[in-house]
Amino acid sequence: MNSWQDAYRGLRVTVTGGLGFLGSNLAHALVRAGAEITVLDGLIPGCGGKLGNLSGIEQHCRVVHADLREGEAAVAGADIVFNLAGEISHGRSMTDPLRDGQLNTVSQLQFLSQLARLRPGVRVVYAGTRQVYGVPRALPVDEDHPIDPVDFNGIHKYAATMYHMLYSRLGQLDAVVLRLSNVYGPRMALDVPGQGFLGVFLRRALMGEDLAVYQPGDQLRDPIYVDDAVDAFLAAGAAPALAMRSFNLGGAEALSLERIAATIAEAAQTGSRVYPLEFPARDKAVDIGSYVADWSRARRLLGWQPRTSFAEGVERTLAFYRNNWDAYLPEACPAVEAG
Repeated sequence: MNSWQDAYRGLRVTVTGGLGFLGSNLAHALVRAGAEITVLDGLIPGCGGKLGNLSGIEQHCRVVHADLREGEAAVAGADIVFNLAGEISHGRSMTDPLRDGQLNTVSQLQFLSQLARLRPGVRVVYAGTRQVYGVPRALPVDEDHPIDPVDFNGIHKYAATMYHMLYSRLGQLDAVVLRLSNVYGPRMALDVPGQGFLGVFLRRALMGEDLAVYQPGDQLRDPIYVDDAVDAFLAAGAAPALAMRSFNLGGAEALSLERIAATIAEAAQTGSRVYPLEFPARDKAVDIGSYVADWSRARRLLGWQPRTSFAEGVERTLAFYRNNWDAYLPEACPAVEAG
């Protein structure tokens, strides 16, 4: 049994970015846990939000269509806030840093200011990113690793992290930051660019297309299945007073990019092959090489650890999209049927 089992029954919970990939999966889990849910989402183009992500639980959620700066109605009376809104695209942050800064810093500061005024002392769990660490100096990466982001997204997400920490030091909020590795699973926006390489691999495999792996291909990642990530958020939201406020999250195993691509291609059974590709110079400049998270602090203080193997998570993810073509990848049907 999870440590947070039954902790959310009857609680009023707000999920920002709740129409997105991770936020909607969290909303589904909260409904199952018996919470009263308000979803705040501005459906900002390029951020991956979809109304259909709440399919099956619409009647259990109050949806406020507004961005963070206009979120007062969504947080009034909230017992817990899960703050997952924002831009995740590293590449887009390099081509349009002002947009990324607006979404990940300015809007966050405005939102937290409102939240501290309306719900002083409320627990807020923020979706951070491993990107704040930049190129790892040693593996696995723990929370004491130096902060040295290589792109604007990492810089802006770290600024938002520090806003959460400062409001907590001032006693105005009770924040917890979870720094995520690559999350994958059902409800990813496979049709939206900039949502990560795992989405690209899954989309191409479902359509029977080949998967390109930037060389040398032995770069390590520790993908985390979305259900495991959701469990971490729920554990952090329900935890009593914490001595530490930031936690790294990662998957159950570290795999090379080549192994990740091969696992997805083999599971899809659409004839996709994996081939090497030279790293484009523009992307190589902000590449972090290998990354593996040390999540021992989360295990020690939150009672959390990842439980889903990558192969199992990929099978579940592919099954979800095969059962939901029309909502997510209608153009992939012929390739899969032919496979």
